[in-house]
Parts: sequence; C-alpha cells; structure tokens
Amino acid sequence: MQEAYLADEALNRVNLHSKPSDLRITDMRVAEITGAPFASVLLKIYTNQGIVGLGEVRDGASATYALMLKSRLLGENPCDIDRLFRRIKQFGGHGRQGGGVSAVEIALWDLAGKAYGVPIYQMLGGRFRDKVRIYCDTDAAVASGTATGKRLKQRMELGFTFLKMDLGLMQIADVPGAVVFPAGSLEGYREYPRRGPLKTIEERRVRNAAYDLHNIQHPFTGLHFSDKGLDLLEQYIAEVREVIGMDVPLAIDHIGHISMQNGIRLARRIEKYVPAWLEDVIPWQYTEQYRQLQDATTVPICTGEDIYLKEGFEPLLNSGGVSVIHPDLLTSGGILETKKIGDMAQDKGVAMAIHMAESPIAAMAAAHVATATENFMALEYHSADVDWWDDIVTGLPKPLVKNGFITVSDKPGLGIDDVVDEVISQHLQPGVNGIWQPTDHWDDEYSWDRTWS
Repeated sequence: MQEAYLADEALNRVNLHSKPSDLRITDMRVAEITGAPFASVLLKIYTNQGIVGLGEVRDGASATYALMLKSRLLGENPCDIDRLFRRIKQFGGHGRQGGGVSAVEIALWDLAGKAYGVPIYQMLGGRFRDKVRIYCDTDAAVASGTATGKRLKQRMELGFTFLKMDLGLMQIADVPGAVVFPAGSLEGYREYPRRGPLKTIEERRVRNAAYDLHNIQHPFTGLHFSDKGLDLLEQYIAEVREVIGMDVPLAIDHIGHISMQNGIRLARRIEKYVPAWLEDVIPWQYTEQYRQLQDATTVPICTGEDIYLKEGFEPLLNSGGVSVIHPDLLTSGGILETKKIGDMAQDKGVAMAIHMAESPIAAMAAAHVATATENFMALEYHSADVDWWDDIVTGLPKPLVKNGFITVSDKPGLGIDDVVDEVISQHLQPGVNGIWQPTDHWDDEYSWDRTWS
C-alpha cells in the first residue's frame, strides 16, 4: 500500500501532457489590444501536445513583425530556444522592430518552462531575489509640480518605493518664452501619428507628416530651453520633491526633442533634487554625446528601451556614457538576451532597470529576468490606473503588483495559465474585428534568408 501511494505521489509531480523531445510548433495567432496602457499585440504559439506559449509584441508595434516569422518556426521544437532565436533574430531591429522576434522568444521560453515543469528564472540560473521591485511611472500631464507630487504621493501610499515622472518640453511648451524653436515647429510634437484605418488621402498625408516630424532626431530640431524654461522645470521638480520628500528614488523621463547641450543644462539644474536617473535625453545611437552628457553631470544617465540585442548596448557600455541601462524585453530580443545584457552591464559597473509598458505577459517575462539578474534595480509599471490590467490573464495573484513588488512563483514558464478572451475582446485596436484568428496565410511565407554568399 505504501509503495502504491509513493508511486501515485511521484506521478502527481510528472507532466503527463508533454514529452519535450517530441514537442512541435503547429500554429501562431495574435490578439491586438489597446489601453493596457498602450496598444500592443498578445501572441500565442501552439504545439502538437496542447501546450500554448504566451508572448507579446511591444507597445506601438505591428503584429506583422511576429507573424512574418511563423513559417520559419512551424514544425520546430520550441525548447530549442537559442537555435530558433539565432534563426529569426536577423528579422528584428531597434525600437518597435524588435517586437516580433522578442515576442516569439518569450513564448518559446514559456513553452519550454511548461514542457519541463520549471519557472523561467530557474532555467536562467535561479534567483537573486524573492521579490521584484516595481517603479511606478506616472505621466506628468499637468503644469503643476505640486499636483504631480500629490499623484506620486498616492503611489507611495499604495506601497511603491520607486517612482518616475516626466520633466521636459511638454511641461513648458505652452509658456511664452520658455522654449526657443523655429516658427511653427513646436506644435507638431503635441500629437503622435494616428493609429487605425484612414479614409482619405488627406488623412494619410497628415499622418505621414506627423510621422516624419517625430522621426527628426534631437540634434536637428532646433529646440532649446531658455533660462526661463529651465527655471520652470527646476521649480517643477522642486515642488514634486516638496510633496514626496527626498527619501524615495525619483527617475525622470520624456525630456523632449532637445540637444545634448540642453540636456546638460537641465541635468545640472536638477542635480540637487537627486534624480534616480535622467532617461533618453538624446537618441541612444549618439554614443559619444552620451559620454559627454554623463561626464558633465552627477545625475545618472539612462537609456536603452529602444536598443536591440546585446551588441547594440556594447558601445554605450564601453564608452562610459550611461550609469543605468533600461532595456525593454520586447525590443531587446527577449528573455535570455536581456539577461546577457544585464550581466554585461554589471561587468562595467552599470545597473539595469527594465522598461515595461504592456500587459501582464510582458510584466512576467521581465520579472523572471529581474529575478535572475544580480544588478537589477527596478521594473517599470505603467498601468496603475488601468483597472482591467490584472484581468487580462489567469493564474497570477491579484493584484499582481502588490505593495510595490511582484512576487514570482515557482509555476512553470511565465506562471500564467491563460489569457481571458472576454476581457481582451473589449479592448481591441481600431479596425481589429477578432482575436486568435487563423493566420494560415503566413504558413508558407518564404524567402532565401541567408545574409552571406
């Protein structure tokens, strides 16, 4: 009797639904949602054994970036993560162009974890921490630092121990004499290009013009902060600190389309308020300008959410131009690549925060990396005001972010059971008519992909 009991107990710990060596990818489908807090694409990779892997294409990116990879993955064993990643990584790129490769890589890790019955962080080498610290990003949409400070104080009362806010062009754009700019150029930065279907050629022309404007890199815009503008920005952060105090870390984002020289002027003005970091002051590609910026201020300089692959981070880390890197798993190449990026940064004495502005799928992928990476600092959370965010998936604690932390369980893969179709169906992107629809038209997409002869 005792032997039979022990045998039954052993079987209870075995995954009877998967034989990893025989696991094969059979399908890939998407659900395109918006409002969580931005537009993103949830991804499912299906297998011959009924196991489904979850991934996510980065906010603002197209589902096409992932779906074009489908024919290159069908029939493969998803547990061969590194081999498949090396096959598809040439189809990713910086910014949102990394979204497809990264989404697939995350889904492969989820499948491997489910197949072998272990959490992803364990496959990365195990834990460095039991809880993942979350920083609460709060848009500063009001002209008053005191009002923004009160919003941040409310975040602290919810248990958040790390904060971020905006400070830059949009806080002073409406004040006469605060910004020096070529006539007529400032207004266009208030609106991003529209998403969704367009009905007329004129609507497309307007969107294309906005697209072009927002793609002018900072050194070429001709925008500058006046001394009056800098006074106002310094006053803004002073008012915030007056409300929240000096004990809590406060990172700064969304400086605006300004030059490296203006970044230096701003950084020096706000040093006394001890920002946790100053983020994306200029495009990340300008390695030498980042070095000059960091050399000119004691404020930690941060960038990285738009950098694809470990080799994309290497020049910045070698230059000494950053004190904090800030990869987004949905651009950087996914889970393993971000772990490698964090380890490389640690060798240079640089901390790693993680950018994340998507659903609980992306949040859990980032949390597993954070759990397994020693120099991790804090993970972004941009959905504190989205009341349906926790309802997107099942299998996670509610709320997932509790007292400013995520606790990563030892459940297999990402730790998510499934996506709640009823919830996401209420939040589809404009022009999208359904979820998880067949993608057979991608099954036979083909090109000779070799990049050398």
